[in-house]
Parts: sequence; C-alpha cells; structure tokens
Amino acid sequence: MNLYCSQFKSTKMNFRKLTISLVALCITSITLAQNTTNKYFRHLRYNHVSPYIKLAGTYPIDATTAKNTSHYVFTYNNHELVEITNNHYFTERRHPLASIGAYKTIITHTKDRETRIFLNKNGKRITNDREVYKEVFTKDKKGNYSQLEFFDLNNKPMESNWEIYKYTWYKKRKMIIEKRFNLKNEPRNISTYFEFGTTGMKFRKDGTPIGNFNLNEDLKIANNSEGVASYQDTYDTNGNHIKYTYHDKNNKLVMNQNGFSIGTKEYDSIGNYIKQGHYDSSMKLIRERDIVNNQYITLSKKASQKDSLEIKRISLGYLIALQELKPELMNEVMNDSLNKVTIGYSRALKKEIVTSISKNRMIENAKNWNKSNTRFPPNPSNQIKILDVYNRIATVKLFSDNWVEYLHLIKLDGKWSIINLLWQHKNINRYPF
Repeated sequence: MNLYCSQFKSTKMNFRKLTISLVALCITSITLAQNTTNKYFRHLRYNHVSPYIKLAGTYPIDATTAKNTSHYVFTYNNHELVEITNNHYFTERRHPLASIGAYKTIITHTKDRETRIFLNKNGKRITNDREVYKEVFTKDKKGNYSQLEFFDLNNKPMESNWEIYKYTWYKKRKMIIEKRFNLKNEPRNISTYFEFGTTGMKFRKDGTPIGNFNLNEDLKIANNSEGVASYQDTYDTNGNHIKYTYHDKNNKLVMNQNGFSIGTKEYDSIGNYIKQGHYDSSMKLIRERDIVNNQYITLSKKASQKDSLEIKRISLGYLIALQELKPELMNEVMNDSLNKVTIGYSRALKKEIVTSISKNRMIENAKNWNKSNTRFPPNPSNQIKILDVYNRIATVKLFSDNWVEYLHLIKLDGKWSIINLLWQHKNINRYPF
C-alpha cells in the first residue's frame, strides 16, 4: 500500500479518476493500519456444544508474555475479529468444536455473511479440525448466526468429518433450535458418536452454554435411545468448562453411553486442563485421570539397576543365541518389529545399499548358523556398553569378535526387547569404499 502511495506522490498524472482511486487506496491503507489491533489469549473458550457459539479467547495476556508461552492472537479491525493466529502448542486432546486446527484463520465480514478460511504457516489453504476448507455463516439482522455451510477448495459444498454439510439455527422461546443436514439434505446427529438430532440450546448472559437438549418432532425434550435427553454445563468465572452432567427428559441424572453421569475437569492457575473425573449419579467416583500433555514435563529418573541388568542380558542374549544355537533365546530378545540392518552392495545397481533381516530370519540363524562351531572363537569376546537409557527406551553398543553394533531397545508390558539393530563388520577392509 505504501508503494502505491509513493507512486501517487511522485507521478504527475492528469487522469482524475485514477487520482481519486489512488487517494482512496492510500486512505484505506492508513485507516486499516490504524484500526487493526491484536489481543493475546492463552486459550480459546471451550466450545463443545455447537459452532453457533462465537469464538472467544480466555486468559488474556500481553504481547511480551505471549512471546514465551503458548497462545492465540486475535486480530480485530474496527472491533470485528478478522484473524486468529494459532500459536497454541500444548498437546492436550482437543475437541473438534473447541479448537481450530489451523495456523491462521482468516475471517471476512459482509452485512449478512461471515466467512472463515484456514491457512498453514506457508499461507496455503488447508482444512480445519472439522476437515473442511471454508465455513460460511449467515447472520440475521441482529448479527446472530442463522446458518453455517461448509465448502471445499473449489467452493463446492462439502461435508465435515461428522458428515454434516449445513447447520441451521432459529430462536424459539428461550432456546436456540439447531438442526444439521448432510449433502442429501438428510438430518444428521450432533456428531457421529452422540445421538442427538434436533437440539435446543440454552445460554447464559455471558454466552456460555447452560445445556443442550434433545428434541422430538414437536420440539419437546425427549430421551434418545440411551435414555439421555440433555447434557448440561458449568463454567467458572474464567470461562473454563468445569462440569458436565447427563439427564433424562425429567431432568434426572442418568448414565450416558460411556458409563458415567457426571464429568468434572480441573485447570491450573493459568487455565491449562490438567485433570478429568467421571462419576455416577450419586457422585461416586468411577474413574479419574491426569491430562497428559507437553506443558509440564517430568524427566525420567536414572535407570534402575534392575533395568540396566536386563538391558545387558537382552543385548548379549542376541549374540549368545547365535553362538550357542538357542532359537528360543533369540525369540525372547528380539521384538516382533525388529529392524536389523547393515551395509550391503547391489551388483545390479552397482552401489551400496541397506540390507535388512527380520526376526524370523534371526531365529532361523540361531538354529543353524553356528552349527559347525566355527563362526566364533572358543571363548567369544562379547562386550557391551549402555550408551543411554531414558525411561522405556535404551541405546546400547556391542563389541564382539566379528562386529560392532548399535542396538535400540524398548520396554513393552514390562519386558525389554531389541527393536532396532545397526551393525557392520569389525574388519573395515570388507567395505571397499
């Protein structure tokens, strides 16, 4: 824009229409720059109910703090949200309606439309977490959403990963009525894993949902086939979704299809989701778990003596199985996904290649490869050095009379095994290059 402005200033032109256009362009550029503002948030408002709920940030921070932590950037122009930059890099599981799934969301507005497209870091169009390329909202006179449609890269209608092409909304008494349709205009459930058809939504004044109700053809609250008629939500003052409950048509607590009636969620002081609990209708705990992600990293403790001894036994067991004809031991120490590789030569390609051997081949080798007892010295020199152990993975170096080898080991169900093995002959003269 500044280039156009400078050209306008430096060029003496007598075309009145062109002059007016350039002036307008310069003014527009300056106005946009003046009216664009950024706001920074640690999180998006948890939105698991419906795309009817407008996007919002929670836990505001300043630009300096944002440089050193996971966050979202909301860009506004004249108080309209026009862009969301997703710098949220924590890896907790995210609900499709509670996340965007794109680096940048571009939002354009007209009188009765709001359009969102999604870009990666290179500016390329991609799908969002609903696996659609474009979302087009229709707005009523009050600015509320009345419809949402999904489109592909060629602006052709498409279905989301929940097999939904279109949402429609309208107000009836104290509820927002939501219906969903596929490309054949057939009604769709709220998701592919939860049986709610036409639904009614109630909201608090701050925009957070009170509940989502399953409705029959007469728009009366009704049980689904699992006996559930609504799920209802509680939020704290920071916008965190802290409790959700399942009810029948008489508003009595009931067990849902996943075997619980009440769900709770806990957050730390800056809004990170850290714990989940499931309870029955009498608030008796059924199960709970910590939410694992990369925001809090606990390093592995130093390897125990037991693990170190077992790693040595498994690693040396591979050599002993070959030397002493023990296929059962080879089967024990080698993982089913073994990848044993070395340097080979292809006569056809006339170049060096990687050659590999499977676990089954290694078991066969343990049966007969040293049957003449001439492959190893009478007293083999088997030496081992554990290079590193981190929790359930380890790296080992083996020195034998014949080879130098690097092993990767993995611990599954409490048992160590060799999963990768890279080797070459000790005698490097065997390699001509």
